[in-house]
Amino acid sequence: MEKSNEAWLVIVNPKAGSGRGLKDWPIISNQMYNSSLRFTCVFTEHKYHAVELTVKAINDGFRNIVAVGGDGTIHEVVNGIFIQKKVPTTDISLAVIPTGTGNDWIRMFGISKTYSEAVRSLVEKRTVLQDVGKVSYYQTRVNHIRYMANVSGLGYDAVVNLMYNRMKDNGRYGKWLYILCTIRTFLGYRSKKFSVKVDGKDFYDGMVFSGAVGIGKYNGGGMQQTPYALFDDGLMDMTIIRKMSKFKIIRNFGLLFSGSIYDVPGVMHVQAKKIEIGTVPESRIEIDGEAVGNSPFVFELVPHGIRVVVGPDYA
Repeated sequence: MEKSNEAWLVIVNPKAGSGRGLKDWPIISNQMYNSSLRFTCVFTEHKYHAVELTVKAINDGFRNIVAVGGDGTIHEVVNGIFIQKKVPTTDISLAVIPTGTGNDWIRMFGISKTYSEAVRSLVEKRTVLQDVGKVSYYQTRVNHIRYMANVSGLGYDAVVNLMYNRMKDNGRYGKWLYILCTIRTFLGYRSKKFSVKVDGKDFYDGMVFSGAVGIGKYNGGGMQQTPYALFDDGLMDMTIIRKMSKFKIIRNFGLLFSGSIYDVPGVMHVQAKKIEIGTVPESRIEIDGEAVGNSPFVFELVPHGIRVVVGPDYA
């Protein structure tokens, strides 16, 4: 296995994009060879395997990592970068060749879904530093820590994601699947009481239908739940959708895609370096599309925590 500061370790998720990661890897690898890139490829074999592969790669001397997959693969690689303790996280360059379904994270950095353009970004290797969120939550009454590269969903959004992930784990795929989970959850979901502190001060105490905390602005296949978020401004954005009628939610659903969600009465926005959330009853959380645990939650900003390879046309 070749190891150097110039070579790339390519982590391929073969299940990404309903199997597109595996099917298109010969095309991607051929374009990397033709671009004279030096690389070694490994395939993930199970959930969270990309975390393990990332830690091993860094310990073995790699400083350039490519995630071939979707937002979930990126999430695992980022967490691997933070779990390892051999080098500072910003010594690692993270690139992405998107083969996922939503591909929301790449929208921030001008990374193309066209493989030739994505490979070109590796050749040019222009990088920027991105903020990261350190998220504390509970699972089976044990405190856990994850690192958030994009957006975390709370309340309704997290329950939809939990159903979606369970159906994928059972072998069901397709773009229709997320829509099905959205409808099924919507029919029976009930708002919960949230108590929110931002930077140590009380911000909101009341009923919440759904919420999101974001470093980036896109999630859920192009939705903008945190439309004002900037990946390097030293702040996390939080959106709170207070309890409202289902008719009002349906009527304004399209605003999630236009970036105008804050025009809806009952939707709140705040920016902070630290966000603390308690809920009654217990509430779910998803981080970068991964359903992980329950409340209470603490979000803390890690400014300029990872180095990201941007697309050729990124300005």
